[in-house]
Amino acid sequence: MAKDEKSSVNRKAEIISAAIEVFAETGYYRATTAQVAERAKISQPYVFRFFATKEALLLSALEISWERIQESFRLVVESAATPEQLESDLIEAYKEILSSYMNETYLQMQAQTMREEPIREVMRDGFREVRRIVLSAFREKGLQNPEDRTFMFLARGMLCNISWALDMPELIEREA
Repeated sequence: MAKDEKSSVNRKAEIISAAIEVFAETGYYRATTAQVAERAKISQPYVFRFFATKEALLLSALEISWERIQESFRLVVESAATPEQLESDLIEAYKEILSSYMNETYLQMQAQTMREEPIREVMRDGFREVRRIVLSAFREKGLQNPEDRTFMFLARGMLCNISWALDMPELIEREA
């Protein structure tokens, strides 16, 4: 990769990171590309060099957030030694994502309520792939009732998001 291409890729990633922060803090609809540019320490026209619209920027940010979860889960699936370890390792991987990439989670939570079809499609694709990864792994490891376990895993993940976003740990605390 040539130096200019590498610089361009890095700059695009920086813009997406800035957008994730701004969208998560301000909300997508209130956020502006000027705020994103300011956060990325670039000019607003430079944002449009990479992204034709604010929605295109959001779609890229959402795709990256889903790719992070999917890649993390794939690594867990590849490394889990036992069926019992698989589910707990997936949970730990998701907890790590929540703590390390909280703005991406906020962004996904916002996007779940947006009605624009391109946004809905990215969200559907992301959820479908996560579900596919988990269900396939549960089946391959021979876990009983893999469909039900996948359903519960995903439902618990959504509850974790809500618990974390609202700072309500009691939603997911379990008595021994």
